[in-house]
Amino acid sequence: MKTVFFDIDTQIDFLYPAGALYVPGAERIIPAVAELNRHAPLVISTVCAHSEDDPEFKLYPHHCVVSTTGQSKPAATLLEKSDAARQVILEKQELDCFSNPRLAPLLEELGAERAVVYGVVTEICVRFAAFGLLKRGLRVEVVTDAIQALDDDAARKMFSEFQAAGGHLTTMSAALAGRS
Repeated sequence: MKTVFFDIDTQIDFLYPAGALYVPGAERIIPAVAELNRHAPLVISTVCAHSEDDPEFKLYPHHCVVSTTGQSKPAATLLEKSDAARQVILEKQELDCFSNPRLAPLLEELGAERAVVYGVVTEICVRFAAFGLLKRGLRVEVVTDAIQALDDDAARKMFSEFQAAGGHLTTMSAALAGRS
C-alpha cells in the first residue's frame, strides 16, 4: 500500500510561544513530527504562506507571512539535503491544503492509498487535510500523539466525526510500524 505522510502546518508561528499564532503546547509535538518525517516513505509538508493583506487575517491574527521567520518550519521538521527528495513542501494561502491545485494531482501521480496525518491545528487544518484525504478515497490515519488542538472539545468532536466517516486514530509508534 503506497503511504504518504502529511505534516500539517508545523511552522514557527504555530509551534513556539513567541509565534504570532501560537498553539499552546504545540512545541511538545516537534520531536514526534521530526521522527515521523524522518521515517516517512514520502512526506508532504503543508505550510501557510500568507501575504501581508491576506483575507484570512479577517479571521485570525497575522501569521506565517511569506519570508518571515514565523513562516519557516523548524529545522527538526525538515529532512536532510540527502533525503530532500522525500519531502514535498506545499504552500497554501487557505486553511484547506486542497486549495493548492498541485495536491490532488500529486496524490494521483503518487498512487497514494494511505495517508498518515499530523501537525497543527487539530480541529482546523488537520481536520481539512484528514477529511479531504478521506473524500479522495484514501485510508487516513491521524496520529494522536503528534497533533495539537486549540480547543479540546472541538478536537474530540472532530475525532468522532472523522472515525464515523471511516478515518482511523493511531499513535506515532503504530503509524511507523504500518499498523493502526
